Amino acid sequence: MAKLLFGKKTKNPMIPTSAPPRPCTAPQQKAPDGAVDTHIHMLAGPDEFPLSPTRVENPAPMNMDGFLAAYRQQCTTLGITRTVVVHSIVYGSDNAVTLEAIRRIGPEARGIGLVKDGAAPAELDALAAAGIKGIRLNYVHGGVLSWSGAKAVAPELAARDMHLQMLVNANTHMAEIADDIRNFPCPVVFDHIGWPDVAAGPTEPGFQLMTNLVAEGHAYVKLSGLYRTSTAPWHDTDPLVAALVASNPQRCLWGSDFPYIMLADAEMPDAGQALDAFHRVVTSDTDRQTILVDAPVALYGFD
Repeated sequence: MAKLLFGKKTKNPMIPTSAPPRPCTAPQQKAPDGAVDTHIHMLAGPDEFPLSPTRVENPAPMNMDGFLAAYRQQCTTLGITRTVVVHSIVYGSDNAVTLEAIRRIGPEARGIGLVKDGAAPAELDALAAAGIKGIRLNYVHGGVLSWSGAKAVAPELAARDMHLQMLVNANTHMAEIADDIRNFPCPVVFDHIGWPDVAAGPTEPGFQLMTNLVAEGHAYVKLSGLYRTSTAPWHDTDPLVAALVASNPQRCLWGSDFPYIMLADAEMPDAGQALDAFHRVVTSDTDRQTILVDAPVALYGFD
């Protein structure tokens, strides 16, 4: 069974606080020039941006400058030069913290936002103009956007060169959404290798169905979040990552998941080890270039 990513919602006023990010170790091999980290969150204290009243965790007691400094250090260590900031539900559907992070990072940043069902075209226009390239749907725990709402807004996303990013459990959700995704008007990106049942392996029917969607070019998948379902150095996820890459490297992306929030029972990972795990499975320089640079540059519209 997959580990609980976000913990249990509680009305206890003593909301837990996430640990601050730690410096990562140097990988055995850095990422190639122009590499993109396609999945991070950027946080800040409540004095800078209001937290959602329904959050299940508080960010570590750092301001945005502190988180940015820690992330820039990680990028230097890994050889990453471009970034995609994924809005965290810690701030609800108020995307201000993510928009500010994109602004501070500059032209080498893009974002993934959150919107509620029935988002107005003007809201989507403003997000697109600020560097938001997709909208996230949490299909595992629910949230501010429903599946029906995502299907309704998909044509609006397509018109703005945006996409839908989804957190799913491949082993339990893929069968019920695969046909819709094959007919989606905008790209679909699955987080965290589909957050699968790792023990069932790459032939598990739901994971195989997701792999087929990637192979057919109907979906992208992020080779990220291995630590959510596995223990470092994540050898048991190697067959799943290998299957996805073999199916279509042009639809694979990589992300660190910095700063590793809402860990539940997972261990905080080392991003240097995570890049080593990627290189361990993806041995072709051509595929490494495709996944770390070419595919995300095209999807997120980097120059």
